[in-house]
Amino acid sequence: MPSLDHLTRPQAARTVRVSSWDQRGRNQDYWTTPAHSSRVLADIEGPGRITHVWMTQFCRRAFGPGLIDPLEADTVAPVMEIHNALGVNWEEPDPDYYRKVLIKITWDDEDEPAVLVPLGDFFGVGHCMPASYQSALFTVSAKPEESLVFGGSAALNCWAPMPFNRRARIEIVNENDLPLQQYFYIDYELYPEDLPADTLYFHARWNRSNPCGGWAPDLQTNSPEVNIADLTGEDNYVILDVEGRGHYVGCNLSVHHRQGSWWGEGNDMIWIDDDFRADGTTVFPPSLHGTGTEDYFNHAWGMQRNAYLYHGAILHEGDVPGYAVNFRQHVVDPVRFEERIRVSVEHGHANHLSDDWASTAYWYQTLPSPPASIAPVADRLPVRPPAAPQPAPTPRYGEVAEEIAGMRALHEARWARYQERLAERTRQRGERSLAESQGNVRHSADLRRRYDARTGRR
Repeated sequence: MPSLDHLTRPQAARTVRVSSWDQRGRNQDYWTTPAHSSRVLADIEGPGRITHVWMTQFCRRAFGPGLIDPLEADTVAPVMEIHNALGVNWEEPDPDYYRKVLIKITWDDEDEPAVLVPLGDFFGVGHCMPASYQSALFTVSAKPEESLVFGGSAALNCWAPMPFNRRARIEIVNENDLPLQQYFYIDYELYPEDLPADTLYFHARWNRSNPCGGWAPDLQTNSPEVNIADLTGEDNYVILDVEGRGHYVGCNLSVHHRQGSWWGEGNDMIWIDDDFRADGTTVFPPSLHGTGTEDYFNHAWGMQRNAYLYHGAILHEGDVPGYAVNFRQHVVDPVRFEERIRVSVEHGHANHLSDDWASTAYWYQTLPSPPASIAPVADRLPVRPPAAPQPAPTPRYGEVAEEIAGMRALHEARWARYQERLAERTRQRGERSLAESQGNVRHSADLRRRYDARTGRR
């Protein structure tokens, strides 16, 4: 259990929040980020620290015209937009939006973002399927009917401390062709004095290999034929490879297993500092060499359906066959490095499996932040079972055929009108969200000025 001693001592700090609250004082307390656009959720002058981030969102595609005019529904909370009412509206969540939307965080006017990760994976929503879990740094809370569903809605929380000295900028980047509707809180503290020069800053990066490129995906896991020697680890899946000074504090790992046996048995290997030779080769064994994927995630004999403070299963393959998400958080046992670190895992023993692996690594390091890049949307989408095609309409003849044709024409006209109104509502909401983003920036700046005036900071 983390120390709670800080609750017994006063500290010179001002607690502040930015959120998506309806700045008109009404109940439309969520922002719209239109397709292929971004929103600045927070732009804060330091010194300070982000203490908590909460988000929930939805991203749905309409398949037909609803009975309620989109503009007339714009004065109430989004009840109909989250759950369908049979015969009244026909919408479904975009099953892939958690990977199409990015969270981007930049510290102190750095050229590179410290965090650039698909929104879902950042919080532990692997494969775009939310499942409730609890850990020291992150939680997800989803209703049963939204759990284990591609694109299901959920509440996302992060308590990882994120200090900043001059500036914190948090953005949502929507690379989808649909608008994102999002509620959020970003809680933070302001400090009267600059942070120490050796402060470590929070970072996160996402990686994926689909497939991992195994040498024997056709051979069963744990069979004698796959028990070859791996004394290099050079073909391992890489969770993190970064230069600098800091400590690695964990990851989540999403696996789509294709063989139908068991995706684990791969050893974790972490190289640190002088494990890297001047010629670019590595020492073997590395500073940290493990005994199996399930062992790195602190489980045994496979993964169990549990989640604890520092490790556990978010999504168990017994609940959704072929899919797994697990996490390990090095909160009380950070892996420290002075120059460089590479965190890797074999994908199956000696890298024999060709599964789909995606991971988010979390670490703290001194600035500057390392270069950040992210795969294009098409290379981020989760593997989903294909849906059965819709059967073609069976023709009818005579008078009923004429009536059917008339009804189809009526539907097409109503659908065209509905789409126009839906696009107008998105435009209006997008403009209001942009204005409220600017309002949040002004509010944060005003609080900084008032706090500096009270503390005498120049």
